[in-house]
Amino acid sequence: MIVSVLIIIAVMMQPAKNDNASTALSGGAADLFNKQKPRGFEAFMQKVTAVLGVIFFVLSLALVYLSSH
Repeated sequence: MIVSVLIIIAVMMQPAKNDNASTALSGGAADLFNKQKPRGFEAFMQKVTAVLGVIFFVLSLALVYLSSH
Protein backbone atom coordinates (compact mmCIF):
# COMPACT_ATOMS: atom_id res chain seq x y z
CA MET A 1 0.00 0.00 0.00
CA ILE A 2 2.84 2.38 0.81
CA VAL A 3 4.53 1.87 -2.55
CA SER A 4 1.28 2.43 -4.44
CA VAL A 5 0.66 5.71 -2.59
CA LEU A 6 4.25 6.79 -3.32
CA ILE A 7 3.75 6.02 -7.03
CA ILE A 8 0.62 8.17 -7.10
CA ILE A 9 2.45 11.04 -5.39
CA ALA A 10 5.45 10.72 -7.74
CA VAL A 11 3.23 10.80 -10.84
CA MET A 12 1.28 13.79 -9.56
CA MET A 13 4.53 15.71 -8.85
CA GLN A 14 5.85 15.35 -12.40
CA PRO A 15 5.73 18.58 -14.39
CA ALA A 16 2.95 18.81 -16.95
CA LYS A 17 3.79 18.83 -20.62
CA ASN A 18 2.11 21.81 -22.28
CA ASP A 19 0.43 20.67 -25.47
CA ASN A 20 -1.39 23.10 -27.70
CA ALA A 21 -4.08 22.67 -30.32
CA SER A 22 -1.60 22.21 -33.18
CA THR A 23 -0.07 19.22 -31.41
CA ALA A 24 -3.51 17.65 -31.02
CA LEU A 25 -4.33 18.13 -34.69
CA SER A 26 -0.97 17.10 -36.12
CA GLY A 27 -0.46 14.17 -33.79
CA GLY A 28 2.72 15.68 -32.39
CA ALA A 29 4.66 15.48 -35.66
CA ALA A 30 5.98 19.01 -35.13
CA ASP A 31 7.67 17.95 -31.90
CA LEU A 32 9.39 14.95 -33.44
CA PHE A 33 12.75 16.67 -33.79
CA ASN A 34 12.37 19.01 -30.82
CA LYS A 35 12.79 16.31 -28.20
CA GLN A 36 15.14 17.24 -25.41
CA LYS A 37 16.40 15.09 -22.60
CA PRO A 38 14.70 15.88 -19.33
CA ARG A 39 16.98 17.59 -16.83
CA GLY A 40 16.88 18.41 -13.16
CA PHE A 41 13.67 17.78 -11.29
CA GLU A 42 11.87 16.23 -14.27
CA ALA A 43 14.61 13.63 -14.81
CA PHE A 44 14.72 12.86 -11.09
CA MET A 45 10.95 12.34 -10.90
CA GLN A 46 11.01 10.05 -13.96
CA LYS A 47 13.68 7.89 -12.31
CA VAL A 48 11.81 7.81 -8.99
CA THR A 49 8.59 6.78 -10.76
CA ALA A 50 10.37 4.04 -12.69
CA VAL A 51 12.05 2.66 -9.56
CA LEU A 52 8.79 2.70 -7.62
CA GLY A 53 7.06 0.92 -10.52
CA VAL A 54 9.67 -1.84 -10.50
CA ILE A 55 9.40 -2.19 -6.72
CA PHE A 56 5.60 -2.40 -6.99
CA PHE A 57 5.85 -5.07 -9.71
CA VAL A 58 8.36 -7.16 -7.74
CA LEU A 59 6.30 -6.91 -4.55
CA SER A 60 3.17 -7.92 -6.46
CA LEU A 61 4.87 -11.01 -7.85
CA ALA A 62 6.25 -11.88 -4.41
CA LEU A 63 2.81 -11.60 -2.82
CA VAL A 64 1.26 -13.81 -5.48
CA TYR A 65 4.00 -16.39 -4.96
CA LEU A 66 3.61 -16.30 -1.18
CA SER A 67 -0.17 -16.57 -1.34
CA SER A 68 -0.02 -19.61 -3.61
CA HIS A 69 2.34 -21.55 -1.34
